[in-house]
Amino acid sequence: MPGTVLLLAASPLGRGRLVDAAGVLPVLAAVAPAVLSGADTANVVELADPLEPQAVLTRLRAAAAAPGPLTVYIAGQVHLDRKQRLPHLALARTTAATVRYTALPWHWIREELRLRSAADTGLVVDLHADAEAWRYVAERGLDCGPNAAVYGRVAPVPGRRGPAEPSYMKAVATLLRSGHRPALPVLHEQALARIAESAAGRDLVLAVAGGSAPAPPFAHPSTPLGRPLVPTVPPPGTGQHTHAVAQDGQAAEPAPHPLPPDPHTLISAAVRGGRHGEADELAARYESDAVRAYGPASDAALHWAEVRADLAMFAGDAVGSCRAWLAVAGVRLAAGQAVDAPAVEAAVDRAHHQWGRIGDAARARELGPALTQLRLRVPGRRQGALENIQQQLLQLRSAVR
Repeated sequence: MPGTVLLLAASPLGRGRLVDAAGVLPVLAAVAPAVLSGADTANVVELADPLEPQAVLTRLRAAAAAPGPLTVYIAGQVHLDRKQRLPHLALARTTAATVRYTALPWHWIREELRLRSAADTGLVVDLHADAEAWRYVAERGLDCGPNAAVYGRVAPVPGRRGPAEPSYMKAVATLLRSGHRPALPVLHEQALARIAESAAGRDLVLAVAGGSAPAPPFAHPSTPLGRPLVPTVPPPGTGQHTHAVAQDGQAAEPAPHPLPPDPHTLISAAVRGGRHGEADELAARYESDAVRAYGPASDAALHWAEVRADLAMFAGDAVGSCRAWLAVAGVRLAAGQAVDAPAVEAAVDRAHHQWGRIGDAARARELGPALTQLRLRVPGRRQGALENIQQQLLQLRSAVR
């Protein structure tokens, strides 16, 4: 089965540019697709200094939905938006004042990888950050969720000599040009060794094995690389035992019992095989377990509710997907989450998107008022979203008369 590779290099045009991110793309593009992916063959999508976050989201969503292994290479810079103080990947038009609207929210990456398996999903990142974003990453890490392995570094603002080079990613590309791709933890250590002198202890190193709980990175170490332990957290309802893995991917404590497969792997396989009912039945079981154990507004229960909303989308059931996202948004708001919380905005945006894909006019009219009420509370980031719903509802009602 072919793999998928997404090469994303982005940084603002003009004075806000901290790193010449796109400069690494020619080196990465010279690597054979199969080596970039670690699969026998691979499809490669390249994004150089994209302008719009929605365009990047579309490509990321398509890559995440593709069967087979996925590797995402990201070079760029990270900033916090002024309103929610959340990390965003700056794009070509991003300025300090427009981060919220012109940059890619980092949590969108986590959202799109939600249905993938950590066994075949990896991110390799080389990021620069201003002082505020650098402190954020140092304290909280850069969370991509439990369904992806993340390796790379976050560097502080360069000196006054102009934009920095993505030296970590160039080291990765140079290593891959040998024609061999080692396991990501090994590739990561080899790349760090190549830039150790220039990093001079300033960089934050990201090394979270697939399936691991989000953890803050550690500073570029003087101790041997790859040995700190990162605890892993099992998916809800699996009965797995918590264990530890070293950053080189090797087990640091033998598990007392064989671990059951990640349910996301089973669900993804069922979707790829067209067995949508089987996928939803499995996700429904995990959702039910999470609701009983933790309550309907718990992170675990909401995670599986969102998985089921996506599964309805993959099955072509826009009505079901819209209803599910409306329900998720309602539960989050009822639980006291803010109207501009990323998860709330994402749920309403996805409900809106699926509503626009409903082919049955009667069903669309039925769901329109509920979506309108949500949009009144959660306007989201896109200008004119509420007006778009109202205009479509008018057209749908006019068609009946």
